[in-house]
Amino acid sequence: MTDPVLIGEHLVKAFGSGHTEVRAVDDVSIAINAGEMVLIMGPSGSGKTTLVSMLGGLLKPTAGRVQIDGTDITSLSEAQLPRVRAHKIGFVFQAFNLLEALTVEENILFPARLIKGGLAAAKPRADALIDRLGLGKRRAALPRTLSGGEKQRVAIARSLINAPPVILADEPTGNLDSANGQEVMMILHDVARDEGRAVILVTHDPRVEDIADRILWLEDGEFRDRKAEEHSWVHDPVCGMRVDAWTAEVSTELDNERYVFCSQRCRDRFLAEPARYRRAGAATGQGPTSRP
Repeated sequence: MTDPVLIGEHLVKAFGSGHTEVRAVDDVSIAINAGEMVLIMGPSGSGKTTLVSMLGGLLKPTAGRVQIDGTDITSLSEAQLPRVRAHKIGFVFQAFNLLEALTVEENILFPARLIKGGLAAAKPRADALIDRLGLGKRRAALPRTLSGGEKQRVAIARSLINAPPVILADEPTGNLDSANGQEVMMILHDVARDEGRAVILVTHDPRVEDIADRILWLEDGEFRDRKAEEHSWVHDPVCGMRVDAWTAEVSTELDNERYVFCSQRCRDRFLAEPARYRRAGAATGQGPTSRP
């Protein structure tokens, strides 16, 4: 068996000091193999983004170390980190982070400026990625003319341009509709399988659980032994969407019963006509939730 491509050992990130100290991540260890897609889930504020930022060298841990493809990135200086990140890590963010003045092709090629051979050497790979992700007709388009799904496909292509061994995706489907979100998830799944990259995905989207190799639950800065089957899955009483009662950010209490929703819009509709949606929920088995 080959060694893991990404290793985090006893990672701690503390903010403040003394009695005001808060540990956003508290003694977390993780190891990811090439070709593996690992899902990190947990409630808001649990430390997921902080953990991924440390794994990607964007945030220095208070304690512990991160090793990527044999390189201990926590021992590097701030001046050394950009080049290592360019070679070894691809980032995919919820907000896309595209450069508005650059075309699709130029955005994809931008990280290649930091590797040997530069833009000229990376051009054939950019062409292949553009074709693979269905961006051929949008090659010369500027970000402001793209749909959300197209922007995220550009961001994925950009993350792959330097062929890094690790892809870190933080809520990559958060700004996308259902169809585009599903497409992005399957692209990342195929990247792990077809290209042998280690993909770490932070998300609240339960659909990813069906395609992930492993699911890690982070809560209060620590990994918990909670399996996906142990989540409290319920249905939004307004739209019927499946929602995890453990992580739901929108909820309300009515007559000592707790209801959770996929969005504020559904909560507002429920509160406008509670009797209607409570009857509908009872008829379909989509009733109130017990408190986690």
